[in-house]
Amino acid sequence: MRISLFRSTEDLRIVLRGLGLLVPVVGVMAVVSLAVPVAFNEHYALTPLAITAGVSFLVGLCLYLPFRAAGEAKLRHGMIIAAAGWLLVATIGSLPFVLTALFAQRSGIGSETLFYFRDPLSAFFESISGYTGTGLTMASQPNLLPKTLQWWRSFIEWVGGMGVIVLMLTIIVGPRPGLGTHSLYYAEAHGEKIHPSIVSTLRTMWWIFALYTFISVVVLWGAGMPIWEAINHAMTGISTGGFSVTADSIASYNNVTIELVLLPIMFFGAISFAVHYQLMRGKGMILWRDFQTRCFFLFLAGGVVFLMLENMGSLGLLRSLRYSGFQFISAITCTGFQTANMGGWSDTAKVLLAAAMFLGGAAGSTAGGVKIIRALVLIKGAQWRFRKILSPNDAIVPFKVGSTTLDQSEIPDQLQNAAMITLLWLVFLAVGVIVILQTSPAHFTLSDALFEVASAQGNVGLSIGITGPEMSMLGKLALCFSMWIGRLEIIPVLLLVRFLILRGQRTSL
Repeated sequence: MRISLFRSTEDLRIVLRGLGLLVPVVGVMAVVSLAVPVAFNEHYALTPLAITAGVSFLVGLCLYLPFRAAGEAKLRHGMIIAAAGWLLVATIGSLPFVLTALFAQRSGIGSETLFYFRDPLSAFFESISGYTGTGLTMASQPNLLPKTLQWWRSFIEWVGGMGVIVLMLTIIVGPRPGLGTHSLYYAEAHGEKIHPSIVSTLRTMWWIFALYTFISVVVLWGAGMPIWEAINHAMTGISTGGFSVTADSIASYNNVTIELVLLPIMFFGAISFAVHYQLMRGKGMILWRDFQTRCFFLFLAGGVVFLMLENMGSLGLLRSLRYSGFQFISAITCTGFQTANMGGWSDTAKVLLAAAMFLGGAAGSTAGGVKIIRALVLIKGAQWRFRKILSPNDAIVPFKVGSTTLDQSEIPDQLQNAAMITLLWLVFLAVGVIVILQTSPAHFTLSDALFEVASAQGNVGLSIGITGPEMSMLGKLALCFSMWIGRLEIIPVLLLVRFLILRGQRTSL
């Protein structure tokens, strides 16, 4: 059958209308953030935020008003809106970085770290890293940034962890419930619902997210972290983002108590909101009874042991447990906080961490990566296939994932989806590694490039030292692309590219 992705201009109208609703999210965030430069007497940062809000609202109106009567968004529209929208949001979200650097320079203040953001590409890199919840940064010393930009980095990562579309739907779903809420929600790689209603799911997710953020602030402050740093690290920790406001991430504190407090924050950020909801209802055993969460914990524990053993020869038992444990949990939860310089670690240790970043956290969480559930489906699929081969031809072989037995008609779709995403993830990972190897200094090895690209594509933020403002333009663009496709799980990006190239043509699917 020959069909086209977009059959008429009506489809394009739906996409543009969706983008018009999405873009003002940045403006709302900029307006909320105006309180920060006022509180810290950084008045040169007021105008950049005001300009950002104005541009955001103006672009949103120009896209929305002409197409407000367009039809309801289907899943294909939602995926295009998600893919294009994240680029547009990140572009407008980069304005505070560029403009604050320029206004600060004009005022005769600022640091070299701030002035790096006069480069629009570095500002865009920081913005898309924040919105995708990655945490790779162009800021060599984040502690020297103005408080306004420290807040903006944490705020966009906090919102990005949940998803800009989730925030947009939360704002507009009441007055405009018929705009394809279901399609937009799933297009942003949210695979689980807490309640049958998307509206109720969104409200519950934000309530859980805000509560955990508040608790994280309190416990980090109690562990000895200054209140401003506790607020920022709580926001980027529970969103598994990893931006820091200190010079060397969490290593700046050299505080075991702070590190221990951060471990459950990172872990909780990487498990499903549906599990959190059950936990809130007093069902504490859900952390073990839920198949995905249980396997996530086992993968995490096993990885910590293997990495600790690998590093024990060079670090000793206790230091290896401390640094290996923190780095591996940061990697598999896709948070990106660092307490050690991993540049001197062995290739085996780097590959183990890259594997953790590839695997990622649970579906339905703020974490990135391929997701634990897909790995489990593929493992169970291999076991099921062997049993199928050894069974009589007419035998019905059950396919169980945890306590759930899939209908026989569902098995091919589940396996194909998991295999397709995993294959595409690996293909783009390989392409990214080749680009980074070609654009990075010669002393960086294959394991270094694999580590850095896995960190970007897994939306993690750990760095071996490749990422920085001195990177080539192609290297920055390559990592931006990796962060973008990783956050959207590739398929929406491929649909956007297909639409841009083949729109209006009749194409076989």
